[in-house]
Amino acid sequence: MDYPLLNTFWTIMWVFLWVLWFMLLFRIIGDIFRDDTMNGWGKAGWTAFVVLLPFLGCFVYLIARGKGMGQRELQRARTNEREFQEYIRAAATATETPAGTGHADQLAKLAELKEHGDITAEEYARAKEKVLAG
Repeated sequence: MDYPLLNTFWTIMWVFLWVLWFMLLFRIIGDIFRDDTMNGWGKAGWTAFVVLLPFLGCFVYLIARGKGMGQRELQRARTNEREFQEYIRAAATATETPAGTGHADQLAKLAELKEHGDITAEEYARAKEKVLAG
């Protein structure tokens, strides 16, 4: 092989930077399309700017809207977590008994949800009362 070690290092570095660049580009384009506060013309303008002048467009986007990217991502994560917790609570406190399951199985599932912190002690007590009453 006639490929020096330094050339291998430079090749690996450039491939890494190239992959990093595309990750940044896709993240910016994803943020443009997920932003609910921006209208269609704004999305079209930013997308054209980022696609036609990629380096300048990405750097300007990061300077102008970079802080908002993190805030929007955090808000999406919080919303998803809240919706998931609401779903778990609704499933845990359901009054309908699935066919073939007894009170002991339902109480065991409720206790497991409480241990994992998916439902509060108050929700556990209400659901337990419903299971024992039903």
